[in-house]
Amino acid sequence: MVVAGALGRMGAEVVKAVQAAADCELVGAIDTTPGKEGTDVGSELGLGELEVAITADFEGALCQASQAARQGGAAVLVDFTHPSVVFEHTRGAIAYGVHPVIGTTGLSPEQLADLAAFADKASVGGAVIPNFSVGMVLLQQAAAAAARFYDFAELTELHHNRKADAPSGTCIKTAELMEELGKSFNPLQVEEHETLAGCRGGQRESGLRLHSIRLPGLVAHQEVMFGAPGETYTLRHDTIDRSAYMPGVLLTVRKVRQLGGLVYGLERLL
Repeated sequence: MVVAGALGRMGAEVVKAVQAAADCELVGAIDTTPGKEGTDVGSELGLGELEVAITADFEGALCQASQAARQGGAAVLVDFTHPSVVFEHTRGAIAYGVHPVIGTTGLSPEQLADLAAFADKASVGGAVIPNFSVGMVLLQQAAAAAARFYDFAELTELHHNRKADAPSGTCIKTAELMEELGKSFNPLQVEEHETLAGCRGGQRESGLRLHSIRLPGLVAHQEVMFGAPGETYTLRHDTIDRSAYMPGVLLTVRKVRQLGGLVYGLERLL
């Protein structure tokens, strides 16, 4: 397995989880942190020497993993990097025959469609997972079920202030699942006027409104609030620590090798 963004918050957790998993082996660690290239990733993360050197050469790491996989097994890339490079990273992994497991959000619907077509053509299984938490998947399923009964709903996602994209991919995925009913939400009750642009959040074609909050001290949180005459119904999920994502990451790593194309969302693998 190769981890991209190995020294980042999520990447570091993945490296630790891989080391603790008997059926996984770390063969590459990609990171662009200045001054870290060539150092041992285990030493940098306080895990002791792992004999895996950090590299900024993304394609070189993929090539090495692909060659190692030919000797037995299958190579997997776990990517937690940045929205500006995630499309190229995913496409590059598929081109090298390395199964991409993508936790980086920010891919557009058009990019997802392009990657899905490329993965099908290459017969390389891959997974784009906006959120690896099983609890979040349960929230999304509950939100999709509740959307049948409520015409008014708004979504709020809260993250640490170093998250680059807004709204989060998880929040977008939740809205998409609610929209699978084909209904419209939040019918206009009054002619609204924003005295501060954007204060009502971003509005999707379905009428759903998405709000993003960025503050230090937060990790990852999401709330879906439904309203009807005389009541509100609120669903909320809070990630307290990034270790909550690791069971989902390892589950995806184990299953992605059996896929013949690209899947989107952890619920497709549960």
